[in-house]
Amino acid sequence: MNTYTLGLVVITYLLVIAYLGYVGFKKTKTAKDYLLGGREIHPFVMAISYGATFISTSAIIGFGGIAGVYGMGLIWLTVLNILIGVLIAFVFFGRRTRKMGHNLDAHTFPEFLGSRFQSKGIQMLSGAIIFIAMPLYAAVVLIGGARFIESIFEIDFGMALTFFSLIIAAYVIAGGLKGVMYTDALQGGVMFLSLFFLLFMTYLKLGGVSGAHEALTNMAKLVPVELQGKGHQGWTAFPRLGSAWWWVLTTNIIFGVGIGVLAQPQLVVRFMTVKSNRELNRAVLIGGIFIFVVTGFIYTVGALSNLYFYQETGKLAIEVAQGNVDLVIPEYLNAAMPEWFVYLFMLALLSAGMSTLSSQFHTMGTSIGRDLFENMFPDTQMNSMLIARVGIVVAIVVSIIIGYHLPIGIVARGTAIFFGICAAAFLPAYFGGLYWRRTTRTGVVWSMLAGMLVSAFLLAFVHQKEAVPLGICQALFGKEILVNEFPWMIIDPLLIALPISILVLVGVSLLTPKIDSKHLDVCLKGIH
Repeated sequence: MNTYTLGLVVITYLLVIAYLGYVGFKKTKTAKDYLLGGREIHPFVMAISYGATFISTSAIIGFGGIAGVYGMGLIWLTVLNILIGVLIAFVFFGRRTRKMGHNLDAHTFPEFLGSRFQSKGIQMLSGAIIFIAMPLYAAVVLIGGARFIESIFEIDFGMALTFFSLIIAAYVIAGGLKGVMYTDALQGGVMFLSLFFLLFMTYLKLGGVSGAHEALTNMAKLVPVELQGKGHQGWTAFPRLGSAWWWVLTTNIIFGVGIGVLAQPQLVVRFMTVKSNRELNRAVLIGGIFIFVVTGFIYTVGALSNLYFYQETGKLAIEVAQGNVDLVIPEYLNAAMPEWFVYLFMLALLSAGMSTLSSQFHTMGTSIGRDLFENMFPDTQMNSMLIARVGIVVAIVVSIIIGYHLPIGIVARGTAIFFGICAAAFLPAYFGGLYWRRTTRTGVVWSMLAGMLVSAFLLAFVHQKEAVPLGICQALFGKEILVNEFPWMIIDPLLIALPISILVLVGVSLLTPKIDSKHLDVCLKGIH
């Protein structure tokens, strides 16, 4: 594909995105439109938007690269994503969230929690946690997309990062959630079709499904000695039980991301955009199929890239990528796929990043504007849409700055960190608000603080992956981490922070005054 054809494809794609953003802008008349899509989004659009928001460049580039190093054990994350992130999320959380959000006229996730527990403080605390933690996730998604653009077009990483951000900013700021969800639906479709073609072409090149998997299984003896010591048993086998990689895969990736999805503010809002539970029921199957294809297929391709590179170059995927897991998938695409598909897949990667980032920027912007700024000045009449748009600009600038300074190979880990912090800080309070009438506002505040602070402490002083590069523990105590005993330095902080957050919520709620029963009746009206 020559430069002119590539330019035409990209320009056409961006024009369609611009048109959908314009449609969202024209249909956005009120704060409810800007923040919740007017609560009238079609179930297909909602399901694809949910999946496209969930699956970002971090899933395709970051986790695809991880699968290239460690193998298909990562597919268990796909299983958990479908079981928890779609089925349980939609059926057990989505239905109640939609109805309760409507009862309380909540427009954002922090506002939902604040209204449920009659506390502006909870709304502001939730908004602050989102604004503090989400820029890291946004930054790693930006990096995933920018790394691909850098690899394909051979341009400066900083230029790729800035260009990528500005495109998204344009339609998010203008179109609000309607613009975000309309573009998500298109972007999700591009991702779905591209991953289907990628897996098909991979199997075609490697001799079919059974032949490729058998050959990859037989490569187990080629696993580097260092990785064997960590429990790596081949790219089609699960890590050795109790090994270092087993702990990392099960706690950091599968458990951390799989559970963390339930408390993602940008996903929870999706439940409040449809007008009835019937729409949510219709969205379950669509969302499940989407997650299965987009994540399961890329993890499979990531693992199989080892077979392709070994046959062609005698090297493993991570060797070709020069030790950077974020480059495994881009290098495989450049080497194995037709040139025209590489450029089209760039659109899938851009779609993955744009769909997630647009929702992140929208969520961070509304957290700064509606949940923080408006509550800090309650006596001042404000334009909610204008405040949210200003907040989005701030969120984008912060995310770009962080993206410039993060180290290589951070994409997958940054995602897991944010998912873990959200689960520890929000999940007990969110679940309690939906299902336990005895949950109190004091219990929620202490639970959220406990979840976030314990997570932050473990990330800074115990969990090796973050504590060592941060250097805080080294500066204060003269050693890299406080606990050197295996496996505590590699267990995901969520495994410790979430139970503590739950215990604090239950204990403090039982010791503090109940929420007014009349308010609870309003919250739970129509919920069975």
